[in-house]
Amino acid sequence: MAPTEPTYAVTGATGRLGGRIARRLAAAGIPQTLLARTPARAPELPGATAVPGAYHDHEAVVRALRHTDRVLMVSASESPDRLQQHGAFVDAAARAGVAHLVYISFYGAAPDATFTLARDHWHTEQHIRASGVPFTFLRDNLYADFMPGLVGDDGVIRGPAGDGRAAVVAQDDIADAAVAVLRDPAPHAGRIHELTGPDALTLADVAATITAATGRPVSYHRETVEEAYASRAHHGVPDWQLDAWVSTYTAIADGSLARVTTAVSELTGHPATPLHRVLRTAPGPAAQP
Repeated sequence: MAPTEPTYAVTGATGRLGGRIARRLAAAGIPQTLLARTPARAPELPGATAVPGAYHDHEAVVRALRHTDRVLMVSASESPDRLQQHGAFVDAAARAGVAHLVYISFYGAAPDATFTLARDHWHTEQHIRASGVPFTFLRDNLYADFMPGLVGDDGVIRGPAGDGRAAVVAQDDIADAAVAVLRDPAPHAGRIHELTGPDALTLADVAATITAATGRPVSYHRETVEEAYASRAHHGVPDWQLDAWVSTYTAIADGSLARVTTAVSELTGHPATPLHRVLRTAPGPAAQP
């Protein structure tokens, strides 16, 4: 009897990272199920079937993932209940009998991480471990593609990052790494891969690189933590979100995001993409505080 082909499911296909991964699987001729809160918004890809699969909808996720071998779990959008959503999804994946779960986590995830949202990722990782589902965690550094989104309308990146560095990573590299693990998960079972770019950059470096790549003059202004909170207060966001914004910069300042790894090249067979090359093709994201 011929071996049965593995089955795949991808979450987050309506977003930039999940969409990249789904398109790569489709290009390789791999059928997949796309779980989406709104299936009509999922990309139309050869061999892909979009189904309802909001993380909090336990029964829908169980139906979508039953008899699925390999699942990509992209973290849910930032919200006060994101951890609860993740837990519901993981519980459904375990009940459905998923054979391997690849979770897109965050670099340096820990219960006391400086970047507050990295704490959610750590707790999600612990929930996955406790579920008994075989897993691989891909801990991504800050997205290189989003660096232009740090630039204000006045051409200035403002934040309390000091002279700290971040090894920002291209979303295309993350997608390549995720596909590599999904297609051959056995060597990666129970492992954590920390994905970074090839260089650790200060925000002054980032500003200079954006200037060189786009021709738009961009500079970096060092704020104090107090100034950072005050300059963002007018957005009227809840405290948890303001803390997340500011801690993005303080995590750079304290070195939490500075270590460069070789995981991208080891998983994909190609070197990690430097920021200047990412900026040549990356669409400009909306500015973020």
